[in-house]
Amino acid sequence: MARHMLEGSEAVAQAACLCRPGVICAYPITPQTHIVAELAEMVADGQLKAEYVNAESEHSAASIVLGATATGVRTFTSTSSQGLLLMAEVLFNIAGMRLPVVLTCVNRAVSAPLSIWNDQQDSLSLRDSGVIQLYAENNQEAADLMYMAYRVAEDRRVLLPAMVCLDGYLLSHAWEAVEIPDPEQVDAFLPPYNPLYKLDPEAPITMGMYANPDLYMEARWALQQAMEEAITVIQEASHDFERVFGRPMAGILEEYRTEDATTILLCMGSMVSVAKEVVDELRGKGKKVGVVKLVSYRPFPRILLREALKGASNILVLDKGISLGSAGPVLLDVRSALHGRPRQPKIRGFVVGLGGRDVTRETIKAALAEKELVDARFLDLKADVALASAEEATGRDSKHRAGAGMGTAHA
Repeated sequence: MARHMLEGSEAVAQAACLCRPGVICAYPITPQTHIVAELAEMVADGQLKAEYVNAESEHSAASIVLGATATGVRTFTSTSSQGLLLMAEVLFNIAGMRLPVVLTCVNRAVSAPLSIWNDQQDSLSLRDSGVIQLYAENNQEAADLMYMAYRVAEDRRVLLPAMVCLDGYLLSHAWEAVEIPDPEQVDAFLPPYNPLYKLDPEAPITMGMYANPDLYMEARWALQQAMEEAITVIQEASHDFERVFGRPMAGILEEYRTEDATTILLCMGSMVSVAKEVVDELRGKGKKVGVVKLVSYRPFPRILLREALKGASNILVLDKGISLGSAGPVLLDVRSALHGRPRQPKIRGFVVGLGGRDVTRETIKAALAEKELVDARFLDLKADVALASAEEATGRDSKHRAGAGMGTAHA
């Protein structure tokens, strides 16, 4: 195993190469293009023995890896933002056909208005698709999750597509020291793809066929069971990862200084590192604060999360996405998981970092300072200041603001 200074996209590409996909197909979109550009160069140079297929859109790219996986070949694709949304129709099919396609989503805001900057609205919008979603805190984890994604997706207890999510620019274009394992280590951790079923003229089968009402619910139930089983498989794979590679892997979630914490910050992706810095600072001042990093958003680890949060009286969920008309998607899942539990904690949710807005230490401290129980408080919204000033000028009560997304929604 060797350590290299790598751009995040390059680290992911090298990890994907070590997983030995036989077919790669993607369409370029900012900010993920560096990943597939690196892989295309590896194929052209003979470093990776694979078929690199050019496609005219993300929908076509997803369709091509669907077909290739159905014939028993390990595949890879990558996308971002509107590209992921264009893939959505096919990704639902891939999951329903139980094909273990692995892809990366370099998280980017969705239109409109047009934005090329980071948030997690793109991947969060596919939370009901049947695709496993794993979120990286840093570039080392982005690379490591590639090995994990293939291992879990191809496990016969699961057989579902898996998506590794990394924050655009904050990780994809940042340079960090990343440990890249030897090919033999990856081979020891990730066995060759051996599909349970595949398209073969000598033994014909049908995939994705029409289902009458007496069968459709059973098919969706099987997908749900596979998702639930993936929780166990991810945990098992994380233990094997440490055995093979000699360093720990978070698995489903990671607890940071939660042993006696009464207040816990819960978040995903690169902002976890910022939350940890805030916790270290506040711990130095005697505050009992901790962080729970959610690595797996789908499947959502309800039981493990209950255990991780059981000692806290205050849970602050930071979402880089918004389910418009409701609240942050992660908040909704956390609330559902903890509903009706003994000694119900106060759960507050905050929408942060949309469209590339920086999530700073001050952002997280502002969340910690909130006294109200909130559903979808938009933190660091510049329009708040202007609106409050206008209301003061007209003598209105600023607590009853009507601007979209600019007030505090009380539970």
